[in-house]
Amino acid sequence: MESAIWTEKYRPKDFPEIKGQKEIVRRIKAFVELENMPHLLFAGPAGVGKSTLALVIARKFFKDAWHQNFLELNASDERGIDIIRNKVKDFARTKAIGDVPFKIIFLDECDALTREAQQSLRRTMENYTTTCRFILSCNYSSKIIDPIQSRCAMFRFKPLEKKEIYAIIEKIEKEEKIKINEKAKEALYEISEGDARKVENILQSSAAVSNNITDETIYSMASVARPKEVDEVLKLAIENKFIEARNKLLDVMMNYSLSGLDIIKQIQKEILNLDIDNEKKMILMEKCGEIEFRMTEGSDEFIQLEALLSQFALHGKN
Repeated sequence: MESAIWTEKYRPKDFPEIKGQKEIVRRIKAFVELENMPHLLFAGPAGVGKSTLALVIARKFFKDAWHQNFLELNASDERGIDIIRNKVKDFARTKAIGDVPFKIIFLDECDALTREAQQSLRRTMENYTTTCRFILSCNYSSKIIDPIQSRCAMFRFKPLEKKEIYAIIEKIEKEEKIKINEKAKEALYEISEGDARKVENILQSSAAVSNNITDETIYSMASVARPKEVDEVLKLAIENKFIEARNKLLDVMMNYSLSGLDIIKQIQKEILNLDIDNEKKMILMEKCGEIEFRMTEGSDEFIQLEALLSQFALHGKN
């Protein structure tokens, strides 16, 4: 609950505050200035501003009456055809309060809607266009049926860049009166992969432990191994020190409480930094994909990781 409150506290309330989506924000601002907009489809990874932008749009259009003119449905709600036929339709057919001639319905994570619900939704979007506009948000636009995509203006969001993540971190550092060193900021960016929500959640957990946040605190709270430790494991393996590499890998997994799938993603990233031929890097990348597939199919993760380390030893320097 506290995590949600912290995230809400640092959620942008105006267009200039939204980081990393300048072109999208510019086009959306034009709609707001015209006091009209089409149905919108926001697609992109988690934590990059899709839900925030929908809320900012509602606040800009409806001012203080935005709660009465804005309906948000999330994937945590029931998402079957009955919700579309009843709750969405009932809200869409009534007139908006205030000067704006339409209401806004925001369907978050709409790629979780069943195909039947999506078919019902497309008819609702057609029939109530004069009184209601829809903002659909999803991670994968390919899961949205083509008739809905053709009715919407598509906006593709991208992960936040390093300078934008740093701007968010520095704002939190200043307002919460905590100290975050440069290595910790770098670690936050690497772990978050451009996800602002993940940055805020990790920072909140770290701030509860100490006001002086280091990279060690970040890796510990995020349950992610330090890249240096993973690199040591791989270097031992490619030098044919298989037993030492295996023992080091088990220590890292135990210390950070990592699953096999967690560690294999970090191994895949560190392959690019190894001092071996590019051809061997490609072979090892392929082996990572094969081992990850076996794990997701239910194979024993320790046996699979040992098999992966054996491939590093076989394709190592010697």
